[in-house]
Amino acid sequence: MGSIDLLSAFVVGLLGGVHCAGMCGGIVGALSFGLSPTASRWPILLAYNAGRISSYTLAGAIMGALGFYFSGLLPVQTAQRFLLSLAGLFLILMGLYLAGWWSALTRIEQVGGVLWRKIEPLGRGLLPVRSARQGYLLGLLWGWLPCGLVYSALVWTVSAGGALEGASLMLAFGLGTLPNLLLMGVAATELSRWLRQPWVRAFAGGLVMLFGVLLLFDAWAR
Repeated sequence: MGSIDLLSAFVVGLLGGVHCAGMCGGIVGALSFGLSPTASRWPILLAYNAGRISSYTLAGAIMGALGFYFSGLLPVQTAQRFLLSLAGLFLILMGLYLAGWWSALTRIEQVGGVLWRKIEPLGRGLLPVRSARQGYLLGLLWGWLPCGLVYSALVWTVSAGGALEGASLMLAFGLGTLPNLLLMGVAATELSRWLRQPWVRAFAGGLVMLFGVLLLFDAWAR
């Protein structure tokens, strides 16, 4: 995995803002506007997002390690082709999901809901958030929120080549989601309205599908 892959993961996270507006915008808005008048907004928002990205990075390390392990059960070229093809297909599904053209990934989110029902009650004990520490812990928990966008990126990490590579890919992806979610913390309504415009969703979805097609090409050109 090279710098191009990390840049691609960052861009995919950035384009995923059209989905974050609906999925996490309400959470970030509630976190921001629910602060006490004496609380400083930016440290808590930054801590929350640091926690969320930490969870993404950990999940990426786990998936990258699993991908590395299972790839050893197949011939190298076959394993690379299979894993890259799987990642490419999921990126195409992600693009269709972002554009609002096909919502197949919502079924995967429903599977993740089983784990989320066990984690979500822990977050309630951290509300209302009054400190950066609480914000970070809440972000760690909310990083496991069922999300087709995140799940697609995690499938990508399976082909990354190992735990470190998977963690790096999800770190880059998480950093790509950061600008949109920080902006939602201070201008949630305006940004959400803009990101939900059909042409914005179509543009973002189309670019993500292009990344998926390129991964498929890379898989079968080997």
